[in-house]
Amino acid sequence: MPVGEADVEQSVPVADRLVGRYGAGSVASLSFDKGFTRAADRELLSLYVPEVVMPKRGKKNAAETDRENEKQFVALRQQHSAVESEINSLEHHGLNRCLDVGLKGYLRYVGYGVMSYNLHVIGRNLLARAPA
Repeated sequence: MPVGEADVEQSVPVADRLVGRYGAGSVASLSFDKGFTRAADRELLSLYVPEVVMPKRGKKNAAETDRENEKQFVALRQQHSAVESEINSLEHHGLNRCLDVGLKGYLRYVGYGVMSYNLHVIGRNLLARAPA
């Protein structure tokens, strides 16, 4: 994202890249943080993606509250939170900043971060199984 550009300006370009890469009808849902909220963008994205999870910031009217309380919206929002949690965990295992240069270096760096996270999970499971 260019410096100084607001998150709200990114929802349509991100969706456009995804639909362009994977084809129309291939993206079942999109989930955004509250910083991406714009009603016009949500309506536009809904034409191309069946489920658009774009929670509104601040006070909601009755229709917005009803939409955000729908079972599908809540389930997709919880998946979004789980993904954010996993990203945060990867950042704490070395993926907060890539020091390698180029795509090959970046892929290696991501591989190391994922491996580090997996080793941490395996170690935690082994400790939980160990007799006291």
